Amino acid sequence: MIIIPARLNSSRFENKILVDILGVPMVIRTAKRVEKLDEVVIATDSQEVIELAKKHNIKAVLTSTTHQSGTDRINEAASILNLDENDIVVNVQADEPFIEPEVVQAVIKKVKQLQTRDFTMASCYKEISSNLADDPNHVKVICDENDDAIYFSRSKIPYHRDHYDDTLYKGHLGIYGFTKKSLEIFCNLKASILESTEKLEQLRAISSGHKIAMVKVDSKSFGIDTKEDLDNAIKIFS
Repeated sequence: MIIIPARLNSSRFENKILVDILGVPMVIRTAKRVEKLDEVVIATDSQEVIELAKKHNIKAVLTSTTHQSGTDRINEAASILNLDENDIVVNVQADEPFIEPEVVQAVIKKVKQLQTRDFTMASCYKEISSNLADDPNHVKVICDENDDAIYFSRSKIPYHRDHYDDTLYKGHLGIYGFTKKSLEIFCNLKASILESTEKLEQLRAISSGHKIAMVKVDSKSFGIDTKEDLDNAIKIFS
């Protein structure tokens, strides 16, 4: 199941999930992008979004207004929906209206390959340029030889002492796949110092000794956090 966490209020871009993206509200366009892969449910704190989803024939559930993260929100939604502990749950952010279905499919495939692990969590990355890696809004990840994440950071990692400009970095895409059981485990973990420092919730899993499997993808999509991002996305994808 694909669950899209959709918090209405955003500090940097008010009501951004409702903004028009080529004639369709952002959260609806995101849902439509991935609806052929699996059942899609929007998890929201807003009755307005519930009604909007109903209008577009997309399932939605009303969740708490107090969640600190989208992962906590999809965990509540998975419980409301009575999912089995072995069911696969994929978190696709509401501000990814141009996400390629193939990217989400790659994460789903990775989770299926990992279901023998006690803790099953997967995400993805794409190669980005050195200049793009300088931007703290583009999260970077470094992986071990098995493509499990070692660390995520807003800083430019790994640091290249010789300053090669043509180096490609691993840019993290905020799509996460879990089993329902592992999703619950993650949400019950204690927030870590690293998570609080970087403001990256996935570091909670690493700090607790759990592995996050990563898969390399090709993607031109990016999350829309500001009005400038929106203008840029429309120019690229229209």
